Amino acid sequence: MLNPKRLILQIFNYGLFMGLVWYFSFAPPYIRLNPDESMITLALSHSGERMEECRQLSPEEMAKLPPNMRISTDCPRERSPVTIDVQLDGNSVFKTMAEPPGLYKDQGVDIYHSIKVPAGTHKMVVEMNDNANKQGPTHTHKQDVTLDPAQLLVIQFKTSTGQFVVK
Repeated sequence: MLNPKRLILQIFNYGLFMGLVWYFSFAPPYIRLNPDESMITLALSHSGERMEECRQLSPEEMAKLPPNMRISTDCPRERSPVTIDVQLDGNSVFKTMAEPPGLYKDQGVDIYHSIKVPAGTHKMVVEMNDNANKQGPTHTHKQDVTLDPAQLLVIQFKTSTGQFVVK
């Protein structure tokens, strides 16, 4: 049996809930970027170089191994950390070093980061070091970019070619 008080309270509660959802669907306004800002997003997935080079096993070393584990080369699994630096007009706007994940530190790193920057023309330099045995950047990309207000610029790294891609 329907109780009139219960029905009225239920309609009131549903109306209140729908009114709140309706209000918060458009207010307060959300502004991600100011009118004079642009965004640079760095999105890459990359495996650093091996920390140690593969080496040939001598016949004596192979004889010491069980028959099912006799391979001619020994390749350590550990990978180098990946260091990346994004610079605009000579100032570093984002710099990080990502350690490789995994039990043996043998997997690739994933970096995703967005940076708000002023709109306009900038000299952009992206440097990455994926080999801990070498000093300085192993991959570099320099480009003059013109960013319109509210524009999104994406920086990716193409492992197959070893080059940065800017879209």
